[in-house]
Amino acid sequence: MSVILEVSDYVAVVRLDQPPVNALSRATRMRLIEVFDEISERDDVRVAILTGTGKYFCSGADLKDRPNSEKAGDFLAHNRWTRETGNAIKECAKPVIAAVNGPALGAGFGLMAACDIFLASDDATFAMPEINVGLAGGVSMLRTLFGRSFTRRMFYTGMRVPAAELYRRGVLDEVLPADQLMPAAMAIAQEIASKAPLAVAYAKQAANMMDLMPQRDGYRMEQNITMTLAKTEDAKEARQAFLEKRKPVYKGR
Repeated sequence: MSVILEVSDYVAVVRLDQPPVNALSRATRMRLIEVFDEISERDDVRVAILTGTGKYFCSGADLKDRPNSEKAGDFLAHNRWTRETGNAIKECAKPVIAAVNGPALGAGFGLMAACDIFLASDDATFAMPEINVGLAGGVSMLRTLFGRSFTRRMFYTGMRVPAAELYRRGVLDEVLPADQLMPAAMAIAQEIASKAPLAVAYAKQAANMMDLMPQRDGYRMEQNITMTLAKTEDAKEARQAFLEKRKPVYKGR
């Protein structure tokens, strides 16, 4: 199976499993979309971790599974699946943590960028290498992470950038030895999973909308969310548990 889904204690671990480099074929993209749509609707999942098996996070698009330019509509279908792969992660109702365990190249770099929180092993590298095979793509993603000059430098040259450099530039939240990557991601996931699930779901919606809205409108939206959440059973339980100095028991309503 090209994508493995494991769920335990409200945490979903999604593993790209397409040896040897976890390249994205059309079937793999479709499976990723299916998995993250499932995560959005599962009550037993409150947060997800995306990682890869082996030494790669994701090498990008599978060059052996390119669209047929002579078949009408095939390139458009390919592009649609490509767009929706990232959208399924970004629009997932639950927060998604990227645990980048190795090279994240091209579309693989895009998978990370679609997540909410970025962690990487100290041997991970990042690039948009499409220019090296006569193609161009990814600048719309790069500009969400970097300034104008570095975005264009990566885009025009296909240069590989080590995890330490992305950490220095404030893109990665943490860079860790390989054996500490998943434990660190799991610790963050468990912390998120301990919160009221409705509040986390609304927080994900708010965070996505803040990328698009002016500050004034965004803050008004957040205030409306707070009003809605204040009326939930979980909010009342959280306040009562605080007063009683105990751990809250959330019901997701």
